[in-house]
Amino acid sequence: MGQRMKRGRVYRRCGCKGADGKQLGAWCVRLLEDAGHGTWTYAVDLAPEDGMRRTRRRGGFISRAEAAREMKAVLDGELRGVYEDRRTTVASFLREWLTTREPNLAPNTFAGYQACVERDLIPAFGHRRLPDLRPKHIDDWITDQLAAGRGRVTVYRAVSTLRNALNHAVRSWRLRYNPAKHSVPTRPRAEERVCWTPDEAAAFLRHNVAHYADRLSDLFEVMLGTGMRRGEVLGLHWSDVHLMDRQLYVRWTLAAVNNNDILFREPKTEASQAWISLSSRVMTALHRQAALQMAAHPDGRLEGLVFAKPDGSPLRPQWVLDQLRKRTTEAGLPKIGLHDLRHTAASIMIAEDIPVAVVSKTMRHSAIAITINLYGHLLKDSADEAVKALSTALNRADAHHVVDGPTRALRFAA
Repeated sequence: MGQRMKRGRVYRRCGCKGADGKQLGAWCVRLLEDAGHGTWTYAVDLAPEDGMRRTRRRGGFISRAEAAREMKAVLDGELRGVYEDRRTTVASFLREWLTTREPNLAPNTFAGYQACVERDLIPAFGHRRLPDLRPKHIDDWITDQLAAGRGRVTVYRAVSTLRNALNHAVRSWRLRYNPAKHSVPTRPRAEERVCWTPDEAAAFLRHNVAHYADRLSDLFEVMLGTGMRRGEVLGLHWSDVHLMDRQLYVRWTLAAVNNNDILFREPKTEASQAWISLSSRVMTALHRQAALQMAAHPDGRLEGLVFAKPDGSPLRPQWVLDQLRKRTTEAGLPKIGLHDLRHTAASIMIAEDIPVAVVSKTMRHSAIAITINLYGHLLKDSADEAVKALSTALNRADAHHVVDGPTRALRFAA
């Protein structure tokens, strides 16, 4: 420890200037006469680089103890390879973190992180230096936000984003610890998932045909009949629809970043990029769309998006959602979102006793555990039937296996 401390020193300096206009630094006479004059600075000698001596200096500390504490932290961090740069603010670090994350995030996910950083985190913590951010700062902000009526989900997402960013700082040896590690509030309970019954889903589709008979009528038929995600059905191209084989291939998904910029990208998982079988109802809807688009095309060709505006441009997800809500209200059905159509498709399959493994494959989940986690609450009746079937099988076996008079089951009962 002594050898390490010899590499560092703490001293007082000020901003006073001499007759030549240069700062006097540690040589100002007032530093000897006035104990309150100037501030404390530490300096640490670093390993030479290219034969040149290097020194890290940081000043502005109110007391010798504070400067010595920071110097010790630098030396301790150096042993672990940690370098806490006091010139880095939380704001500059968060924006840098966003830049590194952007290539690996879906456009809408990145837009959500960016909005959270700019709207909540930078106004709250951006002015602080990164090494100075403390758990108390974060805890106080959480308390203030909840007291002001901010939604618990919004606050949870903001602090979770901050924790993720600071985890990156720790992993990249720029922070010794993550001050947000224990500050994330309890995760809000997810809202109960809304699914239509088969009767409600069929009533909605009938309402669309009776009152609209438009491209959205067929789009909703395809979503409910395949369990496709919103972005997948809006990004579906005719080149990936094989009507003769009664199949389509999910190759693209459409995203509207901030409901503005339309982007096409590949699905985020390999399992999502797969073939989907088509029922007769879905086939009818696709044939209807094909006939309409071929009639509108000068050359009678079928190309581009399956569901699009008359000029062939993509439909905006928000407009589709608005239409879903409008038509749901007209039909007098429970309010539902576009992704809930996918949940409805899965719940109907489970209610019809389709094996969970088949449902998982149809929904293109990457693992059957995802299907069970999402829809396990719908499997209670199946579980009851399973244990009843097991009991029936054992009882039947006992009834056919008589040993010296009493059955094995009766012996146990005795």
